[in-house]
Amino acid sequence: MKENVLDVLMYLFETYIDAEEEPEADQNELRDELSRAGFGDSEIDRALDWLDGLTENHEALYTNPQTAHGTRIYNEIETERLDVGCRGFISYLEQIGILSPTQRELLVDRLLALETPDIDVEQIKWVVLMVLFSQPGQELAYARMEDLVFDEGETTLH
Repeated sequence: MKENVLDVLMYLFETYIDAEEEPEADQNELRDELSRAGFGDSEIDRALDWLDGLTENHEALYTNPQTAHGTRIYNEIETERLDVGCRGFISYLEQIGILSPTQRELLVDRLLALETPDIDVEQIKWVVLMVLFSQPGQELAYARMEDLVFDEGETTLH
């Protein structure tokens, strides 16, 4: 079974998003559960590292309030991994108030950490949900993003 890190993360997210109680923080239990679900050790390790990065990088990605309304310029590595459609979608999410500049930076960081050669808008939607879910007080933004993810119609960017 050829799975990638995002598949493992989506499995965890979908499994625990509607859980009544907080999932246990015991990584050994998570590893066992993911192994039983058919994921390989390498993907499990990378997914757990990715999740650690989601919670650890908040302080490092602080944006200056003076540049909060500036234009994000992507570097060469980011433009190679995030095509113009991806970058446009991220900008759209920021413009409609789903992402703050700090959340945008966390999103870009976590997208690049997926280590997948091709990142698309559908993957971005799922990672945005994970970023918003990991942050307290983001229930409205999360609900709006959830509507975009599960919307049956096509989303048109203007």
